[in-house]
Amino acid sequence: MLDTLSEFFLALAQQPLDPRKRIYLGYLIAAAVIAVLWRFKLGSSANYSLRSLFNAKVWWGRSARADYLVILINQAIMLLLSPLLLAKLSVAASVYYALSHAAGAPGLFANAPPLLATVSYSLTLFLMDDWSRFALHKLMHDSPLLWAFHKVHHSARTMTPLTVYRVHPVETVLFTLRSALVQGICTAVFIYFMGNKLSLLSIFGVSAFIFIFNTVGSNLRHSHIRLCYWPCLEKIFISPFQHQLHHSTAPQHFNKNYGAVLAVWDLWRGSLIGSANQAPPRFGLRRREQDQEHSLRSLYWHPLAEACMRIQKLVSR
Repeated sequence: MLDTLSEFFLALAQQPLDPRKRIYLGYLIAAAVIAVLWRFKLGSSANYSLRSLFNAKVWWGRSARADYLVILINQAIMLLLSPLLLAKLSVAASVYYALSHAAGAPGLFANAPPLLATVSYSLTLFLMDDWSRFALHKLMHDSPLLWAFHKVHHSARTMTPLTVYRVHPVETVLFTLRSALVQGICTAVFIYFMGNKLSLLSIFGVSAFIFIFNTVGSNLRHSHIRLCYWPCLEKIFISPFQHQLHHSTAPQHFNKNYGAVLAVWDLWRGSLIGSANQAPPRFGLRRREQDQEHSLRSLYWHPLAEACMRIQKLVSR
């Protein structure tokens, strides 16, 4: 029991110190600096910018307090579930042996320059990972069954960088499996064709692309800081304000901007909306806040009950 508790608190304590995590302290500091500079550019004083950034109504409102509780509960749940989930090494080994059995001896491009192998692997993994995030995110909106779980994330009324973890455990499991499949398949294919000299283009042990994305303000996506990009750039990368529009209660913003890093997937599927001429959004599932929408019953039990009801309807047809 003590070992489990120690592992639980250690996992929580390590998150701000781990560059692989979104809430790594370095990323949070970078986001805060960008936010203050953005406010300053818009004409706010440095003092007002700081007070706005650390607004107590945002960081300690009912919605934010629910975020913090969800983080604790989900950490405990995933600690129990993680040994049962599919691991990327298992996926990689299975795909590698399947390729070897079906296509013969590996190493077709084993003589490729190491730099070419590293760059091509890193770029392919980034693109596959970003597209799969977009695809699963869109599916969670399109499927009434999955929306029952995903709307927990959209129920946030105020957003802080920790709101990224305001998700139902079912959604966490789905995205964990997605990551294992994408990383496992991509790694196996590249090792099969290019050999074991493969390495990831990384910074501090993190994919260089993800490190840059997190450093330039990804944590402002879940915040009240409305940072926009130039219109042409917002057709390539999702800006923080574009993601905030995704959380909007306004009907014209529904089912828009599913992308994580790249906007090109939304542009391709016709779900992209830019920041230009958009009013500051109100966050949540509906315009009027309900008394119990941040309760643990609403965040954990109601999605399960709704999903069971939908499955029952499908089976009884």
